[in-house]
Amino acid sequence: MQLGTRWAVGAPAPAALPAAVIAAIGTVEAEVAAFDTSAWRWTLTWLEGRPVVELDDGTTIRYDPVRDAATVSSTD
Repeated sequence: MQLGTRWAVGAPAPAALPAAVIAAIGTVEAEVAAFDTSAWRWTLTWLEGRPVVELDDGTTIRYDPVRDAATVSSTD
């Protein structure tokens, strides 16, 4: 696992992320727009060369390069 970076909800995601992951981040941020997310952060790590993005509420986005698709999982 390689550590990546952290950024605030609503801030631009790192440009190195695949388009599918960036789109999934946008979808999640739209879903939590009604909450006070001013202190929430995204955390990016790289697991076996693939990005794993986690929001402070436990929402996780994983990337499948074979399908060029992002999967969102939530803790609820």
